[in-house]
Amino acid sequence: MTEMIDIPDAEGDWEPATELQEGGSNPARQASMFQSAAWPLSSLALLSVDLEAVARRLRLSLETSWDGHGSVRAAFFVLDGTDFVVSHHEGDAPGTHVWTRKGGPVDPATRVGSLLAALRVGPEAVSYSSWGVGTDLARMPAAWWRGRSKPTWSRQDFWANFKTRPGMFAGRVSFGAVTGFLNGYDTACEGALLNGVQEWLAAKLGFGGNLVYWALAVKLIFPDGCPEEPWSPENDQRAVTGLLGLLDEFFEHLAKDPKDPVSG
Repeated sequence: MTEMIDIPDAEGDWEPATELQEGGSNPARQASMFQSAAWPLSSLALLSVDLEAVARRLRLSLETSWDGHGSVRAAFFVLDGTDFVVSHHEGDAPGTHVWTRKGGPVDPATRVGSLLAALRVGPEAVSYSSWGVGTDLARMPAAWWRGRSKPTWSRQDFWANFKTRPGMFAGRVSFGAVTGFLNGYDTACEGALLNGVQEWLAAKLGFGGNLVYWALAVKLIFPDGCPEEPWSPENDQRAVTGLLGLLDEFFEHLAKDPKDPVSG
């Protein structure tokens, strides 16, 4: 069982999150479940904090509803410009599920970071997440799959969707966000997605067998030298487009000869 982390109660001058007013001290502003029922939601994280403690800290009113998986308690609110939902299904392991409205310019880790700051806890409170290197999506909490008719895609299904709509998965279409999501997905499927891509890119480049795949991709995308960091938006998008093109070429090569991932 995940050990719960304590969080402080609300600051002394924080008004209830349901009391919308200018100049209020509470950083959260609550919307009702009824008002927010049409939000298309995307899972962000499972926090090792109790939902009741989150509600006390942000002075949220928890609402109770029901779905095909039983009773659920939740609160819908806006914090730092982001729409959040915190929830917990009856019978689930302890913890607070965090969701947000799909889309938007802020990457998932930054979204959750603003919530952690408001709760006065650090990243150690994140039990699972939907982003970043090392994210163990294979252990994704059951609640994240609820309502999905197809919980598991083949690699081909995933790639066909990811390459055309990367923002649906990575949140922010940047080279860092895209590679971070792909690394997490690859970890979740035990290397089945990117197996062989590093060797294939090194063979294509003619050197770099000791480099990670995204570093090799950058060398192929920018043959005259990697742009100075931080990259301009134009160079960042060029890198994303180039990476997706290289991976698409790799997967096409595999489709032709699955036993020969390197040469081509």
